[in-house]
Amino acid sequence: MFADYKRGLWHGLPIALGYVSVSFAFGIQATSLGLTPLQAVLISFFNLTSAGQLAGLQLMAVGAPLVEMALTQLTINLRYALMSLSLSQKLDKSMTTVQRLLLSFANTDEVFAVASQQPGKLGKWYLYGLTNGPFVGWTLGTLLGALAGGILPGPVTDALGIAIYGMFIAIILPPFRKSREVRIVILIAVAMSCLFTLAPLFAFLSDGFRIILCAVAASALGAWLMPQPVKEDEEVQA
Repeated sequence: MFADYKRGLWHGLPIALGYVSVSFAFGIQATSLGLTPLQAVLISFFNLTSAGQLAGLQLMAVGAPLVEMALTQLTINLRYALMSLSLSQKLDKSMTTVQRLLLSFANTDEVFAVASQQPGKLGKWYLYGLTNGPFVGWTLGTLLGALAGGILPGPVTDALGIAIYGMFIAIILPPFRKSREVRIVILIAVAMSCLFTLAPLFAFLSDGFRIILCAVAASALGAWLMPQPVKEDEEVQA
């Protein structure tokens, strides 16, 4: 039991350290938009989703309606449902429904990648260790960034505030370089985002609905224009 927890904690340590730096930038940006340090920390404590938090923060700053915020979060975070379904196939029989719910809360992109690479079935103690570190790192980084936002000079906080966008660029660059399909989908999304932002015809669209339209339309076009071929073994099973 302890050995499994320790192994999971060790595997999650690099994720936790990376989350500290990214959530530090989120904390700075949250306080710069008028949130208190406590509010920023509570957002990270109850969400643990970088892209969703950033999008939600921008919508909160402009006073977007709750429906728009909910749809935006659904669009951005839908991938977590797919990742949880995939990871559930690796869980052993000792995992109860409550424990699965706790795991799904902390099943981020990085946690999913590490857990999926482990051989055999995964038990609850390994997954507790794997997710505890990233959760603490994300919350702690937000707290430090929120507190630093009120101490550091304006030019420094402005510079640190854009670090979270650098994380998103770092995430998409590797698949962008390797996959032609990913490149096309990303370029479609970028082109649509520029169109919705710059064209006066679409000025009535809010930031949240622009994100929704770009994500859904680019993904749908990619799936339609470049469908993945069905493998022979999948055809036999069907």
